[in-house]
Amino acid sequence: MTLTEAFAGLGDPRTGPARRHDLKEMILMALCAVLCGADTWVDVAEWAEDNEAWLKRYLRLEHGTPSHDTFGRLFRLLDAKVFEACFREWISDLAGVVAGVVAIDGKTACGSRDGHNTALHTVSAYATASGLCLGQEHTRGKGHEIPAIKALLDTLALKGCIVTIDAIGCQTEIARKILDRGGDYLLAVKDNQKDLADALREFFADGEPRGFGSLPVSRFQSLEKDHGRIETRQAIWVADLSWLDKKLREHWPKLAGLGMIERQREINGAVSTERAYYIGSQGIKSAESFAKAARDHWGIENSLHWVLDIAFREDDCRVRKDHAPHNFAALRKFALALLRKDTQFPKRSLRSRRKTAERLPDYRASLLGLSSPS
Repeated sequence: MTLTEAFAGLGDPRTGPARRHDLKEMILMALCAVLCGADTWVDVAEWAEDNEAWLKRYLRLEHGTPSHDTFGRLFRLLDAKVFEACFREWISDLAGVVAGVVAIDGKTACGSRDGHNTALHTVSAYATASGLCLGQEHTRGKGHEIPAIKALLDTLALKGCIVTIDAIGCQTEIARKILDRGGDYLLAVKDNQKDLADALREFFADGEPRGFGSLPVSRFQSLEKDHGRIETRQAIWVADLSWLDKKLREHWPKLAGLGMIERQREINGAVSTERAYYIGSQGIKSAESFAKAARDHWGIENSLHWVLDIAFREDDCRVRKDHAPHNFAALRKFALALLRKDTQFPKRSLRSRRKTAERLPDYRASLLGLSSPS
């Protein structure tokens, strides 16, 4: 699916003379500009003006390139949910069949806060194996993250996937939604599920010193050394839940196991230890698969949130009005997906590829799948 095909069903919210510039051409210009480093509507308009001759190889541009106000007005009016649906359809075609871990987590765009509204908070679903963002839901503030997670899950095909979510997503309704979409769940447990958290802490505190008695458990340990830091991770997965209170067992749909990961870090002789607890459905088969899924979850922090902050300067973005922050966030993720699928410069960082797209017009066109009109 081409980008033009992805936007085929997008309605134009403008009326009358405001439609002077073609809708799809404006979206492609904005995406090109963001791909090449634009962080504001002024950047987008200036990039389009500077590259008008190149753009005319692929677009008609009957009225030249739009002003920054014209870009801003369009993306303020453009229905964010419909624009996001276009992104999901395109990314679904790009990603193909998704397998492995799908990590769900939220991120706040600090620069989107203004005097009247809290900052935009975006909940994203990230396929850790392919490095692609599968979709996103927006909300104003972290306090509304649970409804956003539920809405996002309703849009995803999860057959064969393990969905990982931090403790905020440890809700029976969320677990059930994941199963209904064909996936399995691995949910972190904290005191928002106090009875369950207390039962897990007590079980592992009492059972580990005596080897859990006759109860079968699966163990996996890994060691990582990096720049003076030594981290040992021990994962324990328990599939026999006969010891767990019946009400707790039956409360969680298709609960198949419980786990604990202990991380011991040594930095310059100082040692710290922390434990994290999880529940999971049948997709987790052993302590090793449990440890891998829990580890893969951090891919959304390291390979999505961090990249958006560093390579795309998301936290510095001051786009704030109406639908514009949501739509600019989608443009960034369109651009990130295009850079991730690149095979021409695989050893370059994403930030470097972004600069390369600015410098090399043919590379830019290949990323966007542009071809001159016949």
